[in-house]
Amino acid sequence: MTRLRTLLYLLPLALPATGQNLPTPPTTVFGFRDFAPQARIDAAFLAVPDPVLAGQHLKILTAEPHWASSPEDYKTALYVAEKFKAAGLETQIVPYRVLLNKPIKILIEAFGPNGTKLMTGPSPEHVDSTADGGDPFQDDPRVTPAFNGSSPSGDVTGEVIYANHGTLADFKQLEKLHISVKDKIILVRYGGNFRGVKVYIAQKYGARGVLIYSDPADDGYFHGDPYPKGAWRPESAVQRGSTQFLPIYPGDPETPGIASTPDLPDSQRIPIDKLQSNQPSIPVNPLSYQDATPILRALTGPNVPKGWQGALPFAYHLGGGKVTAHMHLEQDNALRTIWDVIGTIEGTDPAQKEDWVVAGNHRDAWVYGAVDPNSGTAAMLETVHGLGELLKQGWHPKRRVVIASWDAEEEGLIGSTEWVEQHQEHLKHAVAYLNTDVGVSGPTFNASAVPSLKQFVRDVTLEVPSPKGGSVHDQWVKAQTATDADHTDQPDEDRRDHAEAPLDVHIGTLGSGSDYTPFIQHTGVPSTDIGSDGPYGVYHSVFDNYNWFIKNADPTFVYEQQQARVFGLEVLHMADADVLPYDYALYGREVVTYLTNAAHRATAAHLTLNFTQANAAAQRFADAGLAIRARQLSPGPTPANLNHALRSAETALLSSDGLPNRSWYKHTIYAPGEFTGYAAVVIPGVNEAIDSPDAARGQAQLTVLTQALARAAAILESATRESASRPLGQ
Repeated sequence: MTRLRTLLYLLPLALPATGQNLPTPPTTVFGFRDFAPQARIDAAFLAVPDPVLAGQHLKILTAEPHWASSPEDYKTALYVAEKFKAAGLETQIVPYRVLLNKPIKILIEAFGPNGTKLMTGPSPEHVDSTADGGDPFQDDPRVTPAFNGSSPSGDVTGEVIYANHGTLADFKQLEKLHISVKDKIILVRYGGNFRGVKVYIAQKYGARGVLIYSDPADDGYFHGDPYPKGAWRPESAVQRGSTQFLPIYPGDPETPGIASTPDLPDSQRIPIDKLQSNQPSIPVNPLSYQDATPILRALTGPNVPKGWQGALPFAYHLGGGKVTAHMHLEQDNALRTIWDVIGTIEGTDPAQKEDWVVAGNHRDAWVYGAVDPNSGTAAMLETVHGLGELLKQGWHPKRRVVIASWDAEEEGLIGSTEWVEQHQEHLKHAVAYLNTDVGVSGPTFNASAVPSLKQFVRDVTLEVPSPKGGSVHDQWVKAQTATDADHTDQPDEDRRDHAEAPLDVHIGTLGSGSDYTPFIQHTGVPSTDIGSDGPYGVYHSVFDNYNWFIKNADPTFVYEQQQARVFGLEVLHMADADVLPYDYALYGREVVTYLTNAAHRATAAHLTLNFTQANAAAQRFADAGLAIRARQLSPGPTPANLNHALRSAETALLSSDGLPNRSWYKHTIYAPGEFTGYAAVVIPGVNEAIDSPDAARGQAQLTVLTQALARAAAILESATRESASRPLGQ
């Protein structure tokens, strides 16, 4: 026990800022030989995060639109850096030069069969300033026009075809109906998949351009009162967003696998005129449902298939009646400077201090970003506040703690990806990446994680008080029970998180769409992601601002405080655990289930694949997970090499060749789906071969998976034998 731990052990259990009693901490926590000293450190930390200060952070961070690379974005970097330094973190602002598009001119027009103009847009985002308090932020001249990141410039005209959510199944359905999308302007609604995948598929089918609108069925009045009366999307609100082909690779599109540092020579960049793999070649732009309505109303042709009807008050048609759209987009594509803010606390354990614990949230926003992402930034700053108070009391972590405020996440996870690519060799030793993005949009806690860290996240929530009473864990269980949160409405469910876990809460699977992506799926760093959800209809619009937040999400900022506490305990536990709290027993069970489901899917697809060796490797991995867990739970000191072996097992699940057609993604167990984007596909090499269907590719990917599981199992088996050979207490 260090001097600091002795000091903290003598501190009385502190009360949180709300004045509520803390939930009784567990007496044992997986990863700690004796949890009592850590429980007192945790209690000292939990007393610090302050809802009032979190509200101040959020108000300052969202005072101005701060699109990545803008002067206002740099001001937020300075603010975050100031708070990091004040807490005692060694702090750097780390710049990168990356390719970003900025709109110069955006014009969308639509015409009826007789040439009558139906609409001109995009219309400004505006709500009635005299009704329900209006919106004080909507008229700032610095708000960018509604546009999509990564869209090229273009001047195209074409007949409009409605394609529902623009999923692969939707385009196949149009094909079955003998409706060609070649050289057409495709109108799709948000939802169902990542917006960039909508464009990816449309482009493959020969479309000339894509318009993406927000249907009130998905996040508008169909769910409740629109803002400013309620939380849902008003008719003029537009969802901006990146249309980079994220499932191919994230980050600066000109430098896959290479960090875009300011001094990177142009010779190491892919010239913009040769970018083909992860950037659209056809123009794309978002619309509000106010602007989409006259187009949809004018479409004729067949009625839409079942499930394609949205909530606008008329029947939807597929098109074919000569309604045309004109898209004139002028984009300024240029290398622009973005700024990550990195704060570090040095570790003290000579054998493990370089085994980093990285925790992060992005800071940039399409406009103001009160929920996405600065509710997460405000919570993270209060986490840092708590860590700073511990530092003043003499605490220092065993392992180095790295706190990161990422930039340009919205354009394609750019700030985090460039940092990971710059540090990827060292990150082979990082023990965790802990993410938060949309920190708070309401009161319902949620989490996703790699299977080895699912119990870890659950255990942390046992200690944190909920504003509703009891612990976050208590309320999490109640919320999931009440909503029957088993994800049965997801398509192709058996490709995703379908294993039965011996936990009392459902913890999701990591796909993509936030900054954990480069950590887990490119470098194999075990990762988690946390948030707190609620009705949220203003995503990526001008109305995701401080006014919406205090009316709908968290008026007293107590959920900001909650999230700061959960995030902070994640950091503390990973930094100071005696034995790394990876649950490979659960991991193994899930992988066995993934393979069972894949075999059923292959049979249903009439695809002949031999799963024998893969099943044996998965069972070996599961058995090794059970054995190593017994050693993790055994008493006595933990040798550093056991922790290093536990960490290496995750890296062993990477494939050096990456996935077929998208080699940047290295993980054999988890990846964003090529045709989903956000949602995870488990054992992706195998499952996507089944989807193709491609038996040769599927068998080859089963071999890759078998080898990865065998590598990971061998590491765990060796560590178990070595640990077992040591007498207890040595």
